[in-house]
Amino acid sequence: MENRCVFCLWILLLIRCVVVEVQGGDGSVGCEVEERRALLILKEAFNGTTALSSWDNEEMNCCKWERVNCDQSNHHVIQLSLADIRQSSSDDFFLNASLFLSFRELQNLSLDLNRMRGFHGVLNLSKLQVLDLSFNWFDEIPSLGLLRSLRILHMELNGRINTWSHFEELTTLKHLELLNFAFNGLSGKIPQSLGSLTSLKFLSFGYNNYLNGSLTDGGICKLRNLQELDLGSNSFEGRIPLCLGNLTSLRVLNLQSNYLTGTLPSAIFSTLNLLDYLSLSYNYFEGSFSFSSLGNNSKLEIFQLENLKNTMVVNTENPPWMPQSHIKIFLLPNCKLNEPRGNLPSFLLKQRELRILDLRNTGVREIFPTWLLINNTNMEFLSLARNSLAGPFTYNNHQTKNEYLRWLDVSMNQIQGVIPYSIGVSCPSLNFLNMSMNAIQGGIPPSIGELKQLQFLDLSNNKLSGELPEEFVQGCISLQFLKLESNNLQGQVLPTNSNLSSLEYLRLENNRFSGELSRGLLNSMSLKLLDLSNNSITGEIPYWIGYLSQLRSIILPNNYLQGPIPMSFCKVKKLSILDLSKNKLIKTIPVCLNVSSLRYLHLHGNGFTGYLPKLLSEASSLVTLDMRDNNLSGRLPNWISSLSNLRFLLLGGNQFEGSIPSQLCDLRNVSLLDLSSNHLSSILPSCLHKVLFGRKGTFKATLEPNVYGWGTYLDLKTHSYESQLQIDLFLENNYIASDEEEEVEFVTKSRSESYKGNILKYMSGLDLSFNNFTGPIPQEIGLLSDIHSLNLSHNQFTGSIPTTFSNLKQIECLDLSHNRLNGQIPQDLIELNFLSKFSVAFNNLSGRIPDKKQFLTFDNSSYEGNPLLCGQLLGESRNNSSSIKPSSQPIIENDDPFKETFLWSFIASYSVAFIASVVVFLCCSDYSERILEYVRAKFVVFSF
Repeated sequence: MENRCVFCLWILLLIRCVVVEVQGGDGSVGCEVEERRALLILKEAFNGTTALSSWDNEEMNCCKWERVNCDQSNHHVIQLSLADIRQSSSDDFFLNASLFLSFRELQNLSLDLNRMRGFHGVLNLSKLQVLDLSFNWFDEIPSLGLLRSLRILHMELNGRINTWSHFEELTTLKHLELLNFAFNGLSGKIPQSLGSLTSLKFLSFGYNNYLNGSLTDGGICKLRNLQELDLGSNSFEGRIPLCLGNLTSLRVLNLQSNYLTGTLPSAIFSTLNLLDYLSLSYNYFEGSFSFSSLGNNSKLEIFQLENLKNTMVVNTENPPWMPQSHIKIFLLPNCKLNEPRGNLPSFLLKQRELRILDLRNTGVREIFPTWLLINNTNMEFLSLARNSLAGPFTYNNHQTKNEYLRWLDVSMNQIQGVIPYSIGVSCPSLNFLNMSMNAIQGGIPPSIGELKQLQFLDLSNNKLSGELPEEFVQGCISLQFLKLESNNLQGQVLPTNSNLSSLEYLRLENNRFSGELSRGLLNSMSLKLLDLSNNSITGEIPYWIGYLSQLRSIILPNNYLQGPIPMSFCKVKKLSILDLSKNKLIKTIPVCLNVSSLRYLHLHGNGFTGYLPKLLSEASSLVTLDMRDNNLSGRLPNWISSLSNLRFLLLGGNQFEGSIPSQLCDLRNVSLLDLSSNHLSSILPSCLHKVLFGRKGTFKATLEPNVYGWGTYLDLKTHSYESQLQIDLFLENNYIASDEEEEVEFVTKSRSESYKGNILKYMSGLDLSFNNFTGPIPQEIGLLSDIHSLNLSHNQFTGSIPTTFSNLKQIECLDLSHNRLNGQIPQDLIELNFLSKFSVAFNNLSGRIPDKKQFLTFDNSSYEGNPLLCGQLLGESRNNSSSIKPSSQPIIENDDPFKETFLWSFIASYSVAFIASVVVFLCCSDYSERILEYVRAKFVVFSF
């Protein structure tokens, strides 16, 4: 009996131990022991991350641990939220799949944002329904074929997944409802086996960029339960297939940013009656599209169609479309709207819930529709830019404010009148205001100073006048980008009491600002770009300009600045653009100037002296070096070869002397080279053909195309869309120094031309005119096959015109005048099909001139001063000069006294020339034959 009691006591103690093991501190039932231990091992796998600080031995009930959820009935772990818990940034992290074997009841697992490369082994969780592996570094699709209950799979934003390995395993998951592979590196066609996932409701392959083929690939048309389909930002081609009309459950369809072509099939959209989101933007559709095909749709809230072909005609009026729902987002830029009238869609008159409206470049021709802002007080984004809207913009609405309006763009229209005087009160939340390129007059209203959130203001290219209001320069404390160029504004640039403390980019060029630079600029210590070109700024450049140490671009040409460049410029460490051209500056560049980031240097048209500054040898990023029309002297330095990125070297109009150093030939990327009007001499280096001068490989795009506006994108986790104001890319791309903004002057076809943007990319030229070069023109110059302009005039070149010049297939201007060239003009030059300016005047050329193709357009001025040239284009006299004998007396018409005077002066001039020739002949017998030939030619002309 006693032994039996002892045995019972041991049994009770054992049961107590088991109960304690599974209870929490308060005696409540806790998680499974096996699962608790597995969680602690899992924590160690993440290197003891601090994000799981509650996972420890002191709290026995793991169901109370953070990021852990348990079933309330059986206390098994059913959800693990392990997003963003890994602290290490190494990219070789693999998680052992066997660590999850203990969680037999697990239904929801989140491992996103952990920089994982993948799993070791295969996940075997038979009850798992939701798996989130997004925002990781997976190299391939993991093996997930054993997850038979899986309903939701997030694999978006891994980026490195570029193969379809293990995809076939996914197609065995018959319960899968959501599949998200957006923002990866997938390419090729979607496998046909996708069509077997007939339970799918939400599918995204968006933003893979290189998925191609037809929209019918992958059996997408078989997925009849789809509610959201996102195939945007890929490379799909061809027409939209009619079978998409079978997906009658679709609420969201995103096909934007592909290569889709053809017409939009109305039959599809007439059957997709449940759509609330339809995006077809950035494709190449053509023909016309009528909104009447959406007439049966009662839910449409978002419509986007920005066509890249700019030829698509969109009709909302025949018959008039009246949506049954309230449209919230309507984007139709770059389409031809309701041609030929170009009227706004009539349905907009009844809309009261518009948030985003973009009708840029749609050909609208109406009075400015102020009623859009009055009717839609929730409007956040309105762009009517690049249309033909006329009349005044009279929005002075005190009673009904647009509290949410952040973006207003009415630029490039025909708006007249003045800026609404109460705009700062009516639209207090504006971030972006663009009214540029209109015909707006008057001054800047003081109420703009009420826009405390305004970041971007562009009022350029109007007819604004007056000074900058005090309320404006003190009130816009968030303003970062200010564009007021090309108006009639005057006064000081920024008054001393200005408070634009956030200002980074200031463009006031082409106005009437005057006086010295104001210290008000010092209140904008974040300033990166200062452009005051083409104003009337006077005085010296102030020393305090160097206190603006964030400056990247200093652009002050065409003013009345004088004195030297201040030494304080040396405090600006990241200078990219320095343009002080066409002022009255003197001396030289400070030797301490930091040029390590310098890309564009324009100092032409000043009074700088001395040698070419050697500190420029450290400017390895330099693209443009323009120091024309100064008083620089000395020899061209050998260190010039260190400027390996140089494209535009413009040193004409100085006092340089000596020969061209062979090191200049190492500047392979140069496309414009101007050394004209100096004192350079000796022979040309034959290595100049190594310079590319526009040949393929010289120019590369430096920036992506400008992107701005309001983007909408899908969030398949919440099955909804999001909106995002994309202001930064637009601003940066328009203000940061780039090849797109660079402007260079170059003399071609006897006039100075300004080249900018894409035109500058394709312009190439070499100007060595007005120097003292001697010797023959190197044959290698003819290897510059893509050069557009070549000017070797006003030198002392001898010998013949190189026959290799027939290789200059892109040449437009060829000037060899005022030299000592002899021989014939090569007949092969007639193959230069683009030649529009040609001159060999004042040389010693002989023979027949070319008389075909382009050469039929050149007059006598191209050949004057070469008496031995002949041909029909020079007139019958030269053509037959060799067969006409001299007459005893010149024929004089008595009724033309001007001709008589001309002939007698002609006789006197050539008599002097003859006597001089005889003297030279007697003194220099080595040249006797050449001189006799020249004299005979003169007398042949004279006798005629």
